[in-house]
Amino acid sequence: MEVLDQLNFDADGLIPAIVQDAENGEVLMMGYMNRRAVERTLREKMVCFWSRSRKTYWVKGETSGHFQLVKDVYVDCDQDTLLVKVTQIGATCHEGYRSCFYRKVTPRCTLEIVAERLFDPKKVYGQ
Repeated sequence: MEVLDQLNFDADGLIPAIVQDAENGEVLMMGYMNRRAVERTLREKMVCFWSRSRKTYWVKGETSGHFQLVKDVYVDCDQDTLLVKVTQIGATCHEGYRSCFYRKVTPRCTLEIVAERLFDPKKVYGQ
């Protein structure tokens, strides 16, 4: 794919991908993609990431059933970050929240949970 040659992957061959709800603009998560994960995401229209810790590919939702269906993909001005607009099926976060950004830093510099948990991760992932 020609677009892959225009992206600026980092020294590890990765590019950050911000995932946003296509309908309401909510930021759902951020992950990393390598060239093959970007290609799969564009081809299959389901978000695919590269796991830096496990050194493997993973399609968002393959375990939970909470898939991210790609609507549009944008590239920033430096061509080193992707913005992936999706239709989110269920929750995004493995902790059971719609967005991975479910904690807010308070004026006292503590973390406050500001979202409702949609599922129990122990029931989905057996943790």
